[in-house]
Amino acid sequence: MRSERTPFEGGPMDGRVLPVLLGPTGHPPKWYEIPVPAADGGPPTVLLYERVPAGHSKRLHLQKGWKYTYTPSGRKPALRWPWTKTKPRTEPRPEPEAEQKPAPPTA
Repeated sequence: MRSERTPFEGGPMDGRVLPVLLGPTGHPPKWYEIPVPAADGGPPTVLLYERVPAGHSKRLHLQKGWKYTYTPSGRKPALRWPWTKTKPRTEPRPEPEAEQKPAPPTA
């Protein structure tokens, strides 16, 4: 498999350049997760980095490669496929308040 030396920005990996495996399209993965073991033996902390363009050329505005930027939230956005339905709400919708009209007088 091919790999590409990719720089990391922000977080604990700031300034480091690591070889990252490329996918079948020739691009590194959109998200890069780095598990860091906990000192007390607990569950590992996961550092999350997002792939962004490294820059563009001046004249033709061509992309110059990729870099990873730190995502402090530590969570990837959920996949949203166009053919899936949205999840139903767990809380009931508020009922619209219908105005009470006086009953028409009967003769």
